[in-house]
Amino acid sequence: MKQKNIKPGKAFGIRVGDFVEDSIEKSIVNGKEAPVLSGEPEEKIWYRVPVAAGITGDGSDYHIYIKKAPSDNLCVFLSGGGVAWNEYTAARPVTGGKVAAGLPNYYWNSLRPFTQIMNINTGITETGNPRNPFDDWNFIIITYATGDFHVGCSDFPYEAEDGSRQILHFHGYENFREGMETGRKYFGSPQKLLIAGDSAGAFAVPALADEILTDFYPECRDVTLLSDSGQLLYDRWRATAREVWKAKEPVWKAIQGPNITLEWYRALYQKRGDQLKYLYASSVRDYLLSAYYNDVAHRMYKTDAEVQEIFFGQLQEMVWGLKRLTPHFGIFLNDWKNFFLMRGGTVHTAVRKRQFYHRTRAGISMAGWLRDAVNGCIRDVGLALLED
Repeated sequence: MKQKNIKPGKAFGIRVGDFVEDSIEKSIVNGKEAPVLSGEPEEKIWYRVPVAAGITGDGSDYHIYIKKAPSDNLCVFLSGGGVAWNEYTAARPVTGGKVAAGLPNYYWNSLRPFTQIMNINTGITETGNPRNPFDDWNFIIITYATGDFHVGCSDFPYEAEDGSRQILHFHGYENFREGMETGRKYFGSPQKLLIAGDSAGAFAVPALADEILTDFYPECRDVTLLSDSGQLLYDRWRATAREVWKAKEPVWKAIQGPNITLEWYRALYQKRGDQLKYLYASSVRDYLLSAYYNDVAHRMYKTDAEVQEIFFGQLQEMVWGLKRLTPHFGIFLNDWKNFFLMRGGTVHTAVRKRQFYHRTRAGISMAGWLRDAVNGCIRDVGLALLED
């Protein structure tokens, strides 16, 4: 969409959004950006680690984050950051201005400084907070700015909003592999391993968990998986993974229906069974995922009470589908209201947000639920919300 077609109110939103984003980026750059690792990492400090062979969606440099801690436990975290599934969505990456103006924006296409606030020092990645039971865990954060659920292997041509021809580098899978090779150098064989992801990373957890275990940490026997907010039904996921992202064959072949996360968990469970501990978290009327669904179903990138109710019904099916795989699949549901830009619905993700410490109606926080799960006590929280 060209600037001259934007309504005055939206133009104001773009200016405000860009100003806020630029201000945050400047603040991070001026003394608050995670240092680049050189030599051995010190404990409890987040580092950026450049990955020379990596590349983000717009062709810029790629890096991961690591944190060394005093325990033998490790979390491999697959970051979120939206998704692109065709030329239209590829042409509309996220910017602060578009978010503020309510314009279509689908995925992060670079790791500019602003994205640091989504990756580290928040929720499960917060350091120095005694409420965080994972403060003494080691971390490898596989960052994400490719729009392909971390599984893409293609260079996708598209026409940008200004009419120019561009390439979206769907290199999420190569970034994942190179990022894991880079991160593994700093951590030995963990006693406990948590493979977690939020949003786009939540979809990737079941797609990549077997590879993490087989190729990087085959000796670990105490493994927990967590997908936080990974629901987006779309009839063309298989074709997208095969033809747009050009994911490797086992990844796209596992997709038999519209629920890509459930399909990937089904394939993983068929191979690994109860060797792993499985967890899924979501809010019940996710404002962001419901907007994405409205777009894939009706080409309308917006959310309202009606589409949020559709999301709620799909979540009911999702949860029972996971429970049919194994009754031991742990579920954490919340109904925390979304106040972001006053778009209604409930929040999107919690594991790397302040909501990580919030208590549900049952008095249980995600932090406590996840701490118990990695220590062998898997339970369901909030299932009664599905009866509303």
